[in-house]
Amino acid sequence: MREAEGPVLAHHPPRVIVWASAHEPRRPLRKPDPPTWDSDKPLRDNPYSRFVDRLTGGLGRFIAWMALVMVLIGAYNAIARYLGRFIGVNLSSNLYLELQWYLFSLIFLLGAGFALRENAHVRVDVLYGRLRARARAAINVVGAVVMLLPFSIFVLWVSWPSIRNSWAVREASPDPGGLPRYPLKAVIIVAFVLLLAQGVSEFLKDLAVLRRGDDAEEEGEDAAEAPAGGIGL
Repeated sequence: MREAEGPVLAHHPPRVIVWASAHEPRRPLRKPDPPTWDSDKPLRDNPYSRFVDRLTGGLGRFIAWMALVMVLIGAYNAIARYLGRFIGVNLSSNLYLELQWYLFSLIFLLGAGFALRENAHVRVDVLYGRLRARARAAINVVGAVVMLLPFSIFVLWVSWPSIRNSWAVREASPDPGGLPRYPLKAVIIVAFVLLLAQGVSEFLKDLAVLRRGDDAEEEGEDAAEAPAGGIGL
């Protein structure tokens, strides 16, 4: 017989090593998520919400750069005004001033949907933050149905005649060297359509939390209390 060349390696099955905190309590196995409506995926991960969230997220990143441009233009307007007085030359104009105002309006209008997605709107919170996830979701659902969605539709309905007339006459600034105003007014329609779309997305996600019940609350608590650790192969 011919001897084997080189060392013989023993084949062992792969081992799974789990490490965690020494005082971590053993957690019971979690039951799978129940199906929602006609899909096996949780409703808060529905394709509509993913699409709208991705759209408003990209718009939010664009608005961040727009804010930087607005700050730079505002700084130029301030410097040009005082420097122009010092040297006796007009370095600024109504165009730059109105451009700064228009950018601020765009940030405010187009950023509404992104702020809703990030839960960044100003809120006087006395009780909401102390509630469990399901109670907060119930408040959000009622607020969307009673306030957010009807208000967005109302603004679209009320503002449409004014915007239509502005486009019909090609409304412009009354100041010399100013910018046209009809494109900016059209952004009102775009902004509230986006806000309405994001409101529906948040409504569906909150509705999913209500339908899932205690599972959604346990996931939030687990994420907040999870100790450092991991699984290695």
